[in-house]
Order: sequence, then structure tokens, then C-alpha cells
Amino acid sequence: MSFSRAIARMVLLLALAVAMAGCQTVQRVGNKLQGAVDKVLGSKGDRLDPWESWNRKVFAFNEKLDEAVLKPVARAYVAVVPSPVRTGVGNFIGNIQDAWSAVNLFLQGRFKAGAEQTMRVAINTGLGLAGVLDIASDAGLDKNTQDLGKTLGKWGVGTGAYVVWPVLGPSSLRDSLALPVDMRVSAPVVFDDGSAKTAIGVLGVVNARASLLKAGELVDGIALDKYVFYRDAYLQRRGHFDDDDEVELLVPEATEPAKPSDKADPAKSEGPQVRKPAEPAPNTRR
Repeated sequence: MSFSRAIARMVLLLALAVAMAGCQTVQRVGNKLQGAVDKVLGSKGDRLDPWESWNRKVFAFNEKLDEAVLKPVARAYVAVVPSPVRTGVGNFIGNIQDAWSAVNLFLQGRFKAGAEQTMRVAINTGLGLAGVLDIASDAGLDKNTQDLGKTLGKWGVGTGAYVVWPVLGPSSLRDSLALPVDMRVSAPVVFDDGSAKTAIGVLGVVNARASLLKAGELVDGIALDKYVFYRDAYLQRRGHFDDDDEVELLVPEATEPAKPSDKADPAKSEGPQVRKPAEPAPNTRR
């Protein structure tokens, strides 16, 4: 495993991200990409699921594969591997994904969020045993997962029609174009040895599947049509872009103190009203 080479790659990608994010032609690039998608694939995604018949068959195949292989392996993994170790594995893999997320945030022009993710990776890599410990979250630097598919969306490329791939699962036309790049910079990128790359890739899949065991059981119990449930959830999640970082409140708004007249006026004061006793009537007897 060569962390120096991996970090060097991330630095180069980060430099490329900053350069592209500052470019004024990003929107035009997105429009050209959208046109290329429409021309090559012949669909603008106007129909949500034009290949539903094929997608359902692939979905059923993936479900059988999950029941026969992935779910039993994930259950055995949970039974054998202690929870802290599973958490450490997830943190390590997630730290590498955070580096790619930082690159994509800069590409999207979201500099504040990109800087926070860069800081998050630096802290977890340097102080968290290469990311095994998630120290950055405790410091207030939360995970902000992004990928090239989301970046293309920010550039103006539409989500496109829904598609389900064998083994890989739910996707869209836009995300399918970005998938080879995203896979290229996944967790195995930090390993030079081929067997180590394969091992960390399999471990990541099993660890991720193990973390979804309870959620999968919940979906099995509530979803009348699992295919529709997963499709709608995927398209809603992939079509949403979190831009909360674009509006930053630098100082808290000062609360205006109540005016003295307001305090003196019982009609404007809060709480129960205390009624003063009536003054005695003046004595009219002579």
C-alpha cells in the first residue's frame, strides 16, 4: 500500500478541480455533455423508467444474487467481526471516498464545502490512523458524499432515464457515464498490489452490505413493490443537490431587547395577567 502515491494523485485531482471550478465555461461544458448524452443514448429522460421491463428482470436477478451470496456473507461477517472493527473498516473506506468528494465539491464550485471535506480528510488521515478513526466528525466536520455523477448534474447534465445494472444495481444514464471514473478512484486506489486491491474491494462491498441488513429487513416489511420503492428513492436522492453551504451566516442575528414601554404595558407582556384590586369607592356621606 502506497499512501504517498495515493495522496499525490488526490492533490493533482484537487488542483484540477480548483482550476475547472474557476473556469467560466463550466455551464457550457455541462450543456455539451447533456447534448452528447441525448445524441448517443437517444433519451432525455422525459420518461422516468422507459426500460422498466428489462430493469425489473435485472432487479430480480440482483435480488436472487443478494439472497444467495451477499446477504449470507454479510450476516456471517457481522457474526464474526466485532462492531468496532466493522466501523473502522467503514471509516477507512469512507475516508478515501471523502477525498474524491472534496474534489467533486470544488468542481461544483462549492468551495466552502470542498475546503471542509479537505480538512476532514487531512484530520482523519493524520490523526485518525489513515481514516480508521473518524475524529473529524467529532470536530464538527461532517461527511458530504459527492461523486462525478452529482458533479455532472451541477454542470447541467440531466439525470436521464432510470436503469438497473447487473450486480452494480440502480443507476441512471448520467450516473452510468460517471461510474467508470468513480470506480477508478474508489478505495482500492491506495493499494498497488492486485490481490490487495481485490481484497479491499470485496471487503468494502461486504462491509457496506452488512451495514444495510437492518434497513433491508425494514424495506422488506413495508414495501409493497420493492422495485418501485428503490427506483423512486434512488431518483429522488440523485436529483437533489445540497447547496446549504452557499449561504453562510457569519454572525448571529442580534435579538432586539424589549422596550421599556412594552414591559410596563400589561397588555403586551407575556404570561398570566395579574388584576389589581379595585380601589374603594370614595365616601360620599357627609
